[in-house]
Amino acid sequence: MMIYIGSDHGGFDLKESVKAHLEQCSIAFEDLGTFSDESCDYAIIAKKVADAVVKSENNLGLLFCGTGVGISIAANKVQGVRAACCSDCFSAKMTREHNNANILCLGGRVVGTGLANELVDLFLDSPFSNEDRHQRRIDQITQIEIR
Repeated sequence: MMIYIGSDHGGFDLKESVKAHLEQCSIAFEDLGTFSDESCDYAIIAKKVADAVVKSENNLGLLFCGTGVGISIAANKVQGVRAACCSDCFSAKMTREHNNANILCLGGRVVGTGLANELVDLFLDSPFSNEDRHQRRIDQITQIEIR
């Protein structure tokens, strides 16, 4: 499994904090940008991370922008991506267990560092439940996506 991360300028500081947390936990990741807090467009970064995530079903992604919403919308345009913008622990856990989300999106202007680290840990540590009802719903989403 590889974890790909990225942010625009609005999520840059939070991304850098989460990177430090991942390093402290010895979790391997690849940062696909941005590499400063200079203004940039989130859609470009979202596409880079989303394209990398869908190369293997074991890959996961972490994306950051000001709210987490814009970058999640952009990432979800890539076929095979299930990106979820979360700002609470229950959602971060359930989006993996029930939706098999492969990208977690966080808002640098919404979520503080401590909560962000907790959300990332929950997201990375929560497996997909693989229950028939959840897989059936994911399959339905995939059918919408490919038509």
